[in-house]
This record gives sequence, C-alpha cells and structure tokens, in this order.
Amino acid sequence: MSKAKKTVVWEDREVLFDLPFNYLRLRLGEKVFDRIEPIEDTKAIGLNCFISTSTKVVNSGLRGATQALNVLAGYSNNRYEFVFTNLAPNCVRHYTSVVGVHKAYAASRMYRDLKLRGPFIQNKQLRVLPLEKLCLVEHGLWNLSSESGNLGTMVVSNVRIVWYADVNDAFNVSMPYITIESITIRNSKFGDALVIVIRAACGGYVLGFRADPLDRLVPLLKELQTLHQAYTEKPVLGVEMNWGSEVAKPWQDELEDLEEIGEPRGEMGPSLYLASQQSHNKDDMDVQPVYSSYLGLAIEPLKQGFTLKSLFEVQTST
Repeated sequence: MSKAKKTVVWEDREVLFDLPFNYLRLRLGEKVFDRIEPIEDTKAIGLNCFISTSTKVVNSGLRGATQALNVLAGYSNNRYEFVFTNLAPNCVRHYTSVVGVHKAYAASRMYRDLKLRGPFIQNKQLRVLPLEKLCLVEHGLWNLSSESGNLGTMVVSNVRIVWYADVNDAFNVSMPYITIESITIRNSKFGDALVIVIRAACGGYVLGFRADPLDRLVPLLKELQTLHQAYTEKPVLGVEMNWGSEVAKPWQDELEDLEEIGEPRGEMGPSLYLASQQSHNKDDMDVQPVYSSYLGLAIEPLKQGFTLKSLFEVQTST
C-alpha cells in the first residue's frame, strides 16, 4: 500500500474495484457494525459516495425472486449502481444495516468535514460533540484571512480545532484533525504565524493565526501537533451504532440450512413468500391444493405461521 493511502483516510470517499487484500483491512478508528453472509456481490464503497439506497425484487440465480439492496453511488464524476442480493431467505439485514450505518455516518460529518461559518458556536460556546473532549481554549488569536485580521478565540478538542471571531461568532471555522495535513509556524507579512494546512481532498485551505505576544505560538504549536498525532494514531470518526439486543447467528455453509437472523417470519410480501415457498418445495412436486375460505378458491397449502391476510396486509402497506 502506498504511503499516501496509509496516511490519508480515503476509504469513505472512494469507490474502488479489484483491490488487493491489504487495502480491505480495517484502518485505525474503523469499526465493523455488522457482517452479513452470503451476499452475491461484493464491492468496496465509501459511505461518503452514497447517493441513494433502495430495495427492489430481482431474480437471483440461486434464490429466484428475492429482495436486493440497490445502492447508487458517485465518485470521480462517475455514477455507479450496485445490487447486493442476500441469499438468506426472508432476511433484510443487508438493507437495514447498510441504511442504518449510512445514516449514522451522515449524522456525524462534523467529526470529519471542515466547516466554515457553521452553527457549531452558540453564545461563544462550542457545541461539543458526543465523543468530543475539550483540551484547550486560547483567547486573543488573530485569524489572518483578511488584510487587517480578525481577533478571536481558538477552542481545541480531541477531535478538531475551532476558531471563531469575538465580534461575531458566526464567523468561524471547524477543522477536524482528519482534514489537517500539517501544523507549523511560518513567517508572514504579519510576522510569525501559526499555519494550518488542510488536505487538498478537504478543500486545500491554508489558514494562518497570529498571537500576541509571539512567544505564545511555540507552546500552542507543540500542543496542537501532539493532539494531531494522538488523533492520527487513534482517530475518533464519530460513527456510532446501537443495535439493542439483536444477536446475530453464525452463517451455515449449506444453503439449505440458512436461517433468517433477527427478522419476523410472518412479515414479508407475496413475491418473497413465493420465492421462499418454491425453494422449500422444490423436491416435493405432489403438493395437493386446499380450499381457502378467505379467497373462496383452492390454493397451495401455506407454510406454518403464515396467513393470506398477513401477506396481503404487508403488500398493501408498502
């Protein structure tokens, strides 16, 4: 793996194919929330690339008509459509897990995205994130983005560096460590300044800050570099999931022994029921019809635990 790939978090922002195994290993800070097998298609798709997710009934070569997860993704001016089919009968965890994790990812962007003039300062107080811990507050720092500079306050946490103007706290910037390429002291037309360089993939900004007196810069630089290094070694990406009391069962190698995990048996539509019934009765060709008083017709016997009413109720509610 290239050095650039090791140091920069790229996994959530790219769609890549045919990767070597070492690219698929979990990086520091990454977590596995669910493992779903067997799935007919396998790809690596960064959550930041998701455009939309949905389900649709497709024809599987192994399972027949079954519900599949459809993911529309975009990367590098291209759009991709992925279809993932879960071969476990009646199981929809391949959809609920992916959608749940993506929602958690989207709701935690403040941990990973640079924000300018955002609503994260309220009454000159930082709105602290759930996994965030404040480490340092430095008053009297000048932001050198304008000709005259703006006097403000820098708030430093274990996740990010935040600066806001004292006169108007809506003039602010939030810089997660994951977006920062380097923190140094450079000479500027204002004299020595603390310079924070943002990675090109995150905007490529160069932000300068000046302190009075100047001897405050070196201790501040060391503190920020230490926190940045600590974050790099143990990132806090902010994506958290609570699965409650759901317990996953191990997947069996034999297709016929596959069991549904955590899904109610009686709540699926007619098309999924039909595919499951066909698979269940594929070796029994002499099934005798029975009379249904609900329909007034002769029908194939229903599997145990199902009723026609429950099947049609699910159909009309979707």
